[in-house]
Amino acid sequence: MIKSFEDVQDYGKQGFEAWVASATAMTKGFQAVAAETAEYSKKSFEKGTAAFQEMMAAKSLDGALAVQQRVAQETYKGFVDQMNKFNELYAAAAKEAYRPFEAQIAQFTNRVGGPK
Repeated sequence: MIKSFEDVQDYGKQGFEAWVASATAMTKGFQAVAAETAEYSKKSFEKGTAAFQEMMAAKSLDGALAVQQRVAQETYKGFVDQMNKFNELYAAAAKEAYRPFEAQIAQFTNRVGGPK
């Protein structure tokens, strides 16, 4: 009986340590997303300002519309690329957050006689 209690206590300790490691990994992932968001916002503002100046410097309405069309296409492509990058960051954060539990789940499965 003492052996079983020690096993349960050890399993609880491992679970807590896995949870802490998982929370730490998720926090780092969210920090990476926040840093990427700040960088994207800064670049987006700079590009918007440059585009506005370029449209104001256009000599004709057709020139301004051409600039606006080019900027709209570049902005859309940049947005799609950025969303893909965010997707990769979130997926990496989720994988890192799950990793501490993998060994514990495998160990539990082996103890209870899981699939072989």
